[in-house]
Amino acid sequence: MGAGKYLSVFTSATAEQRSANFEDYWTFTQHHGGELFEADKDLAKKRARLKHFQDNPVRLRKPLVDPDAFYRNYVAMQDDPKSLDRMTLMLTCIYKFARHEWVGIKGAWDAVPDMANSHTVEDKISRVHLAEEFCHVRLFDEMLRTCGLDKVEWAPLGPIKEKIYEQFPKLPGFLMDSPAFVTELMGVTFYRHLDALFDDVLADEPEVRVRLKALLDEITIDEVAHVGQRRNFIGPIGMKVSKALVKPFYTMFFNDIPEVAEVFDVNQMIEDGLAFDFNELPESIVERSWIPTYCKVDLDPEDARLSLEK
Repeated sequence: MGAGKYLSVFTSATAEQRSANFEDYWTFTQHHGGELFEADKDLAKKRARLKHFQDNPVRLRKPLVDPDAFYRNYVAMQDDPKSLDRMTLMLTCIYKFARHEWVGIKGAWDAVPDMANSHTVEDKISRVHLAEEFCHVRLFDEMLRTCGLDKVEWAPLGPIKEKIYEQFPKLPGFLMDSPAFVTELMGVTFYRHLDALFDDVLADEPEVRVRLKALLDEITIDEVAHVGQRRNFIGPIGMKVSKALVKPFYTMFFNDIPEVAEVFDVNQMIEDGLAFDFNELPESIVERSWIPTYCKVDLDPEDARLSLEK
């Protein structure tokens, strides 16, 4: 990605810069999501936005040719992926990516302090972050319903993977922060490639294409902010580790979803992850999201001072 308003997400930052950005992110996220409904794992503004979509439904003009092909393969691929049409492959990819997110946040929700017991800005941010992720799964579910798939069940991944996801949030920061950051970066990369896939697969379904892009934008706006938030936990050494993890993490994750290779260019996604600097994001995403000040070309005076002192 070329030069622009923003620097690489792997740009180094001082501890002072990162501390100031935690406060800035906390201010942003309180306005962005609205009131936290902890018992429902939901946020007021996110709930209202989903209700808007549900109250104004859009459906395919031409129903799926073979919905059974989706239901047969959406939890685990049973058919040869090459035998499936691109629409079905796209929809099973959406489900499987969202399912990993759902399993991960289920485990993390029980592992991190609730808001009443969150005594640091970082803990409060983590609680709201997880609520946003639960909202994402509801938006993914709405994508599938938009395509006529209203019998989807969110299935566990299996006892071993469930246990891994459950234990991951309990790891100390020096072990958890880089993988967590790369996971968020992978999310943004996947969503940008998915947005482009909508243009291809839904060329003859303009209303559904617009609706799925709108649903995906709601998720991507949060995920871009999460990339900055998770990056904020990591010092210079951790950023080198994070960059080294991009290729193996992306490769391992997407290899676990066999249909990905049929509709996405994983090597390009890896390149995009390594080169990520916010500049290629649509302005409509950036203006509603959050980017660390130290990833902006025009630093504010305090960040400029800290950079000089580094």
